[in-house]
Amino acid sequence: MHMNIKARDKKFLGRGFSPEDLHMTGSKDSYVIDARGKQHTDFLMGWCVGNIGWGNKEVRKRIAKFTGPEYVNPGFYYEPWVELSELLAKITPGKLTKSFRATGGTEAVEIALQAAMAHTKRHKFVSIEGGYHGHSLAALSIGASEYGAWYKKFLPPSHKLKFPLDDRAADDLEQVLRTKEVAALIMEPIVCNVGVGIPTKEFMRRAQVLCKKYGTLFIADEVACGFGRTGKLFASEHYGLKPDILCLAKGLTGGYGALGATIMTDEVAKSMAFEFSFYSTFGWQPLAVEATLANLGYLTKHWGKIESNVKQMEKYFRDRLSAMPFKSPAIIRIKGLAIGIEFEKAGYAVELSDKARKKGLPFAPFTDRIIVFFPALNISKKVAKQGLDILESVI
Repeated sequence: MHMNIKARDKKFLGRGFSPEDLHMTGSKDSYVIDARGKQHTDFLMGWCVGNIGWGNKEVRKRIAKFTGPEYVNPGFYYEPWVELSELLAKITPGKLTKSFRATGGTEAVEIALQAAMAHTKRHKFVSIEGGYHGHSLAALSIGASEYGAWYKKFLPPSHKLKFPLDDRAADDLEQVLRTKEVAALIMEPIVCNVGVGIPTKEFMRRAQVLCKKYGTLFIADEVACGFGRTGKLFASEHYGLKPDILCLAKGLTGGYGALGATIMTDEVAKSMAFEFSFYSTFGWQPLAVEATLANLGYLTKHWGKIESNVKQMEKYFRDRLSAMPFKSPAIIRIKGLAIGIEFEKAGYAVELSDKARKKGLPFAPFTDRIIVFFPALNISKKVAKQGLDILESVI
């Protein structure tokens, strides 16, 4: 690592956590490349960002040909905005039709929360304990209870459902919703941000029914679990879920641009028009839109092949991880290529992470007991084996 970069980073760059000891200068396919030219196997892909791998030639070729405007005033017409909106309406589940422009996942969630309050005239929310939906104040208020507890008394109150998300959790949900004070239930259909928590089908069925019964909206946050991560184009599809609002980012652009989207039904969108109109200066910046269209174009064009690879790699990861002699009892949770491993021993996740990073498999433990892997959806078996061999060698 460059002798000055650590000191300069510490002095000038604000961070909420300490950086890993990796000076990244490049990326390719399922690898990140450090300042010495060493390739590291990437099992995180930016935490569900690089779903089609880094440096995709088809995507980069289209981006390189872009000759559009640097910026479009949010009040003007711009055809690629309409093109992207039409595409999202076509591929998303249920009756979602109206997209609102965002710069990323946090802003997409902000739009969703405001839309839910505008539509229902309520201000309370239900979310999943331990979850994460962004780093704005409102997004943190519906996240894990330990996030900034001191300021939550000033923000929309949120009731937290605890895992396992089963019939008992659905009973808890009904007790809260029957007050008719809850604007929305917001959750990831497959909860990547608790170490890949998988709700039961019965919980999700009842959650949808209960939301409709008590006039509560269902917000599906697919910022992390969307765009093929769980083996379906959207995780909502595993449960036949038809959300009122869907939050998108990360795999939406594949990392080739910075962009998020909140897509909702016409009915909910009308409430936004009368009660509140969200404004984003850089939401859907033209070059980012081109990158998004290129990424989605590749993903949809090759979806059959990608979907098949996810199924094969899901089995490969499951078989390999289940056979590994971890030094602590482990629970392995896998849905597509969303992979979580929870250990009984405190600190074991950090120990494995530190050792693996030094051998060329960088990943951050989710907690001191949980590690997560989110490899590229088109990862080859050869690269997957390289990474898992490293993991096995440090156990």
